[in-house]
Amino acid sequence: MSVRCQVTGKKPGYGNQVSHSNHRTRRRWLPNVQRHRYWLPSEGRWIRLRVSAKGMKTIEKRGIEAVVSQLRARGERI
Repeated sequence: MSVRCQVTGKKPGYGNQVSHSNHRTRRRWLPNVQRHRYWLPSEGRWIRLRVSAKGMKTIEKRGIEAVVSQLRARGERI
């Protein structure tokens, strides 16, 4: 399963880890993605989403109903 936020679309960032001697190796920065259950009142059921911390803030701000309708318009399965 990919490390990707369903709400914001955040995914890993790639770059170099630079040591004190300026030796460079490839690394990646993972987003803070967690599985979270939300109650969907219109359908009377729980849904489970993989969301980042910023995605959780977005849901708090706009509401779960608006976010779910946007996800469905995008073609994401819930």
